[in-house]
Amino acid sequence: MSKERIRKKPTLLISLICVIFTVVMLTLSVSVFHVDVQVPLILGTCFTAIVAIGVLGFSWAELETGAIEAVKSVMQAILLLIVIGATIGTWISGGIVPSLVYYGLHLLTPGLFLIVSMVLCSVVSIAAGGSWATVGTIGIALIGIAHGLNIPAGLAGGAILSGAYFGDKMSPLSDTTNLAAAVAGSNLLDHIQNMMYTTVPAYLISVVLFGVIGMRFASQPMDHAQINGILAALDSSYALSPLLLLVPVVVIAIVAMKVPAIPGLFAGTVLGLLCSIVVQHQDFGSVLNTIMYGVVSDTGHEMVDGLLTSGGFMNMMWVISLIICALSFGGILETSGMMEVIAQSLLKFARKTGSLVLVTAVTGIFCNVLLGDHCLAIAIPGRMYKDEYRARGLAPRCLSRILEDAGTVTSPLIPWNTCGATMAGFLGISTLTYAPFAFFCILCPVLTVISGFTGFGMLKLENDPSAPEYIGSKIKSA
Repeated sequence: MSKERIRKKPTLLISLICVIFTVVMLTLSVSVFHVDVQVPLILGTCFTAIVAIGVLGFSWAELETGAIEAVKSVMQAILLLIVIGATIGTWISGGIVPSLVYYGLHLLTPGLFLIVSMVLCSVVSIAAGGSWATVGTIGIALIGIAHGLNIPAGLAGGAILSGAYFGDKMSPLSDTTNLAAAVAGSNLLDHIQNMMYTTVPAYLISVVLFGVIGMRFASQPMDHAQINGILAALDSSYALSPLLLLVPVVVIAIVAMKVPAIPGLFAGTVLGLLCSIVVQHQDFGSVLNTIMYGVVSDTGHEMVDGLLTSGGFMNMMWVISLIICALSFGGILETSGMMEVIAQSLLKFARKTGSLVLVTAVTGIFCNVLLGDHCLAIAIPGRMYKDEYRARGLAPRCLSRILEDAGTVTSPLIPWNTCGATMAGFLGISTLTYAPFAFFCILCPVLTVISGFTGFGMLKLENDPSAPEYIGSKIKSA
């Protein structure tokens, strides 16, 4: 008898047992045992694989292939992480990040910091086409400025993430924007336009919240002694110049000219390397070491050293190992059919448009939690619900917007998700520290569910000129 005949479809109970086991292990590991999440993810992966082999009749080769394919799907992101690690290292050693912090402390005030950070990260992310490059460069400098201005790191991180993920959603250069449109069968520009129904209100509410919170800091006296200490430490350790600020401007311009992110950021690494040698007078060998191992800052100022000890390939390995562990679990969960069973069970509750949108959003967040990657949280619900949206007469751009509102922006809020781990690594603060203040990321899924129940922004298929069904009906009527 062939393996195909003895393989069983997982039941909802079996699927939930594997999921609950992994979630419990993750919760205990993070909150009780205080160990890194890679270990419980590996245990969850092994448990799920044992169930899939022993109960459902899958072979290890099939599950292994599924895990490898899941990891392969984010190889571009892993390469991007490696390049960003090199960029961070050379930008610190080259004096670029120290210059951003130095001049930022001169220009920004506590009252304006949160709004300026969000807007600046929005602009950079739209131009760069992604949140990772934004947070890994400008975000690091802004965290340093926040320390100097006595702004809580979690609050600063929330403002940085809110701006970065606004750009990640709305930029036509973003991988998630293009992926959501493609999976749902929507035109890219239609998709971006339809996202404004939820994205613009979420952005404006976030700006207001950060403005109100910023007013509280505006009335507080600035700690000039601390700021002067940071400025002195930076000035004594680096050759600072406003000209160094041109490096991030050049890199953003390169990426905005539709140069892919990896070669664009590699150009930033090269510019950082040249600044390290020419401006900071470091030898070539030490700069190459910085690319590999990052910078170990020794300015004598504890806060500055904590900020500037970063970068390098090796400092990205923790995040990369987490990505591999999370996606191995997600790959086995998807290959065994458990993810599909859970999602199909959720679909039974989607009787009307509002509940369909709610189920889609919950599935996206669910995939972010279980599968550990935002791309999977867009692709899987998109594939599963695409036909259902069309059957109910809803335009593809509605589905693509919901995929982004739930799949893209909630990913940095989950510690073991690729985005959550990456952002925490870049900013040097835990995911749970900034998550409550990432207002934009929290509001988007809430507003998308409200739009489903109210019908606001839910375009009908018959009114969508970009949809094949609309075009076909026009040809027939002609």
